[in-house]
Formats: sequence, C-alpha cells, structure tokens
Amino acid sequence: MELKCIAIDDEPFALELIRQYISRVPELKLLHTFDDAISGGEFLRENKVDLLFIDINMPDITGIELVRSLKDKPKTIFTTAYKKFAFEGFELEAIDYLLKPISFERFVKAVQRAISFQELQYPQKNEEEQSGYFFVRSEYKMIKIELENILFIEGLEDYIKIHLSNDKPVLTLMTLKGVLEKLPEKDFKRIHRSYIIPVAKIKSILNRKVTLTNLLELPISDSYASFITDWMLKRR
Repeated sequence: MELKCIAIDDEPFALELIRQYISRVPELKLLHTFDDAISGGEFLRENKVDLLFIDINMPDITGIELVRSLKDKPKTIFTTAYKKFAFEGFELEAIDYLLKPISFERFVKAVQRAISFQELQYPQKNEEEQSGYFFVRSEYKMIKIELENILFIEGLEDYIKIHLSNDKPVLTLMTLKGVLEKLPEKDFKRIHRSYIIPVAKIKSILNRKVTLTNLLELPISDSYASFITDWMLKRR
C-alpha cells in the first residue's frame, strides 16, 4: 500500500528532516513540500492526498486552522515543538502528534498507524464486496459497518451519518461520494444530494418518495430521478 503525502512546515530544517524521513519509508510517496500553510492549503484543495504532515505553529495560519478549513481532510500527523497544542490536534481526529525534535523511530510509528487506518478504511474492492463490511473512523476509533445493517446514509456537510438497523447512527468525516465508492454499486444507490439507500431496503416508490422497509420516507431529487425508472424496470 502506498500513501501519497505532503509536508508543510515554515522551518526549513524541520521540513527537510520530514522529507528525509519520508524518503526512507517505502510506503510513502512524497508529492510536495511547502514552507507556508497557504500554498499547502491550495495544493490540498486541488489534489488527492492520503497523508498530511503539518506543523501547528506557523505565522500565516496555524496547521490546526488549515486542517479545520479543509472539506476533504486527509489523514493528518501534526508536528510541533509545543505540547499545549496536542488536545486541539486530537480534536480533529489526527492520526498522531509528533513533538519536535522527532526521531525516525517515532516517525515510523506514526506512519504505521496511518497505514493501518488506510488498510482498514480502504480495503481492496473485491475483498470489500466479499466480506460485506467496511470500516469508518468515528470517535477516535475504527468502527465496522456491516452492509446488511445499513438503513440509509445521510450527508451532513463535511460529515455523513450512517443509520443502522442494529445500533445507533455512526457519524464520520466523509462525503457521500466517498462512501459510495466503498459500497457495491448494484446494492446501494444515491437518490438525493443528501441520501444513499440500500436497494434491498426499498418497500415502495411513489411521487418521488422512497419508503423504506422501516417505513421511513426519503425524497428523490430531480438529479437522481432516473433511479425510479431503473428500479421499476428491474422489478418487472
């Protein structure tokens, strides 16, 4: 498994050290380094990055402020010389928090945590479909989501809420587009900019509304109206 990463730090020595450490880990592919948060933020908004190494205390905008501003947040490892920022970093569900000066052994330990989360969250597609589950990160831990227990998935700006038949809803930092890529295409359909439903849980469709087997009604938006025709044809 390869993680695409970038590093942001306004201290040249610290940035070079991270670059050297990254070059020694085969699972990491360094895309770019930045000595200011603004340029790094622009890159993150235009490119897919799996892992971000970022200093917290920078002059233009702090690392915490930058990560908080991102809609699609990569896995993040914060670096800093100040212990007082640790709590804010973990509030953003950071993978780890490295206190400078950083040893290579401590760096590798943080990277291994990131790799483990990546493997759990994004297993190979064929493995995912065969196993009938996937993992999401919520409340500082990885939670297993069984496909058969999903009632529907609701989009809430930067988060999604996975409603389950056997447990309380799970809130995780992800987009509907992102979670749809993890689901078997034939079994789950998007019907609205805010909803994904399992096809097996459909009880009926009437007047642009889907009634699920638990009798909950959800709207079908104009953008996804073709879903009605497809579903009707498959029922014949």
